[in-house]
Amino acid sequence: MKREQPVIRTTDDGSKTLYLNNLNEPYHSLYGAVSESRHIFLEAGFSTMVDKACSITIFEMGFGTGLNAFLTFLEARKRKKGKVHYVAVEAWPIEEDLFTRLDYPAFVNDQDAADIFLKMHTCPWDIPYFISDQFVLNKIHSPFEELTLKELSFDLVYYDAFAPDLQPELWSEAVFEKLFRAMRPGGILVTYSARGAVKRAMQMAGFVVEALPGPAGKREISRALRPAVHHHSH
Repeated sequence: MKREQPVIRTTDDGSKTLYLNNLNEPYHSLYGAVSESRHIFLEAGFSTMVDKACSITIFEMGFGTGLNAFLTFLEARKRKKGKVHYVAVEAWPIEEDLFTRLDYPAFVNDQDAADIFLKMHTCPWDIPYFISDQFVLNKIHSPFEELTLKELSFDLVYYDAFAPDLQPELWSEAVFEKLFRAMRPGGILVTYSARGAVKRAMQMAGFVVEALPGPAGKREISRALRPAVHHHSH
């Protein structure tokens, strides 16, 4: 299957997102790409985990624009906390003429931000790569379905797949079971979807799910915990 090239659209907070015209599907919220990413993945996810451990291993479903990885790198560096190992899967890597036109470095104050963002996109796929001494990025070019994840390896999951209507197979109980097993007890998964069917699928997989207030334009998001002690309920 050949996927059409996404186009670039400017969102309400001024930052850009990629957008698939034929599917009417943005990669990030049209209400604000950077603000959505910060709200869901950094504030509800990374910030709550980073103080608990000297190193943190993150799995991202959908490297996409690189925005979540980029903001996580900057936040980790600012906090000067331990190492971050960031594993991101992506079935459809974006072309250079697109990622060079995403303006995310303009939204942060770090002078080397543009270099960091470029390095994340141009570093090789399928091997761990040191973006800095503190931050290792491992981009995996693969559909999620074909990926084998080692059990008990992740502290935090950024679940940023395309919408359930578009890719229902990526929001199933089986998918969340695979992630549950790959996570460590006490680990959390954060996602923009607060849909009932999605929350039920997560619960069936063993997660304890809470609804949190969403970013602009979205009432709620979901955070799912892999409990420290596993009680399976059916």
